[in-house]
Amino acid sequence: MAWSLGANSNSPPFAPAIGANAVSTMRAAFLIGLLAAAGALTQGGAISETVGADLINGVQITPLAATTGLLVAASFMAFGVYSGYPVPAAFATTGAMVGVGLSLGGDPAFDTYRRIGTFWLMVPPVSGGLAYLTATMLRRDDAPDTVGVPLLAGIVAGILANVRLGVIPHPTRAQGSVAEWVSRAVGRGIDLPSVAGVDPAIVLVTLAFAAVGFRFIRRRTQASVDRGIRTFLLLLGSVVAFSSGGSQVGLATGPLENLYGAELGLPAIVLLAVGATGILAGAWMGAPRLLQATSREYAQLGLRRSIAALVPGFIIAQAAITLGIPISFNNIIISGVIGGGLAAGSAGVSRRKIGVTLAFWVITLVTSIAIGFGLYRAFSTLLGTA
Repeated sequence: MAWSLGANSNSPPFAPAIGANAVSTMRAAFLIGLLAAAGALTQGGAISETVGADLINGVQITPLAATTGLLVAASFMAFGVYSGYPVPAAFATTGAMVGVGLSLGGDPAFDTYRRIGTFWLMVPPVSGGLAYLTATMLRRDDAPDTVGVPLLAGIVAGILANVRLGVIPHPTRAQGSVAEWVSRAVGRGIDLPSVAGVDPAIVLVTLAFAAVGFRFIRRRTQASVDRGIRTFLLLLGSVVAFSSGGSQVGLATGPLENLYGAELGLPAIVLLAVGATGILAGAWMGAPRLLQATSREYAQLGLRRSIAALVPGFIIAQAAITLGIPISFNNIIISGVIGGGLAAGSAGVSRRKIGVTLAFWVITLVTSIAIGFGLYRAFSTLLGTA
């Protein structure tokens, strides 16, 4: 499952950079593997826990149930790859784990479903809306590329300062951010009062990151607009690939949370390392072919619409990781591409294709629940396992 995610779901972020000739296909696959694996190790814990423990109440996911859930989800992904239909991994995995959990005799976790469902429903309009605004700004005559592109770089850099990472300690939760770490370090020597519940040290670190990002890309765009945009595309693809690893690994490792933690007594980092290894292998072995295909599509979008599609992807992926919500990365990117296309007045945004995509998302979720329920019941009966 992790191998499939590495080969498919983590590839889109670098496609624009390849389409713009900012990086070669093989080098992009190499970077995707490293960045997505690093994201999986440092950010994948929250979503893995949600998929493995929070989708069903009253029962623990058994090894047979985990096997069934992964088999169903992987089968849906294989169907999508070979048929060309847009099957979202997050919908397939979530549905499969709900199905096997119900078949185990568990109770529906309606609060979790409500939280996940609300986020999923918000993704298309938010991603498309942000992409529309971004593309509109980049097309304005009074906002030249030497200002608009560096401004986006500053926003991305400011968000990076607040990205939660497992390698940064935090007193009350498993992950901390650079801004929080600096804030605590500064707070030991200087007592800065909070303003409206916001730590001013965190704000200062965020602004410092944003200023560095703005200045770096501005200097690049002033020297050469084309080179500056390509540089930003490459860096943006890198942070989005990192985020995709953190948001996707839980789809592979989540079903195994109880097996690794409760039954084998292994720390969560071991399970995440297994998932990161699978993502790394999938990216290195399977991504180049997909990258070549998707880069041609992004080359038709153009540099600015590609940026408009990826910026929302980064923001929404990090929001999902923070909230522990499994997401379909392709869902975000497709919505962003549509939003950017509408800003350009594109007539090529097919309503039929949008309708087919939405229909397959719903079909995937419903049928994965049903198949997961029935297949686990069949396996448990056949093997005589409770």
